[in-house]
Amino acid sequence: MSARREITKQSAAEYARAAKKDKGRILNDLVAVTGWSRANARRALSTALKRTTPVRKAKRKPRPRTYGYDTLTALIRVWRLAGTPSGKYLAATMGLWLPKLETLGELRNVRFSPEIRDQLMAVSGATIDRLLKPTRAGMAPKGLSATKAGSELRSAIAVRRAGQEHEQVPGFIEADLVAHCGPALVGEFARTLTATDVFTGWTENVAIRNSAYKWILAAMETVAERLPFPLTGLDTDYADLHVMPTFSYRSCSAG
Repeated sequence: MSARREITKQSAAEYARAAKKDKGRILNDLVAVTGWSRANARRALSTALKRTTPVRKAKRKPRPRTYGYDTLTALIRVWRLAGTPSGKYLAATMGLWLPKLETLGELRNVRFSPEIRDQLMAVSGATIDRLLKPTRAGMAPKGLSATKAGSELRSAIAVRRAGQEHEQVPGFIEADLVAHCGPALVGEFARTLTATDVFTGWTENVAIRNSAYKWILAAMETVAERLPFPLTGLDTDYADLHVMPTFSYRSCSAG
């Protein structure tokens, strides 16, 4: 783009002084060099003639904000009460939501005026998504780790490294725990032991009360009973499944 601007700047003065026939030749040369259309090349030459400062210093005037803070807070309120839909869906159903929410008094906690109502009725789906982007980002759940690495088993369990080939027969299981704790690890919450056979993709899920030894041991016994083939190998992560080496299976690894 900088090369195109430099070429346009050099041709602009010549284009302004040239006769009509020569202007056509200058346009043809500019189109051939830049790849622009004739209309675009003509506009670029006219703009270069009017510009009095270097290109890098010519700043566009920022557009004034159409939707103010009060409109944004009202939009966030409606969006949450509507079930946090997409902007396209909310724009299409705004005419249904606003009258009901006004009637039920759900918008009394925000500044809501006829002007704000008109703006909400006219806002597009793309603009809704743009305005709500920071709010969505703040509501996105952040992954929490309920495990920590243990050092006592590192020398006792063979570690499978990335790139090593897995067994090409059923029975080698990858297992991990999923904590259903929400946004915090405070208090008691259930977990799910997920065990997947690497070769077939067969997956078993067992809900357990917590990560205590007896619950994990019982869940693994349940998995072994449910599998349609013998459990011959087990691969686990971190500390919550550190009890797995107590099983008398062919091989175990803390991968």
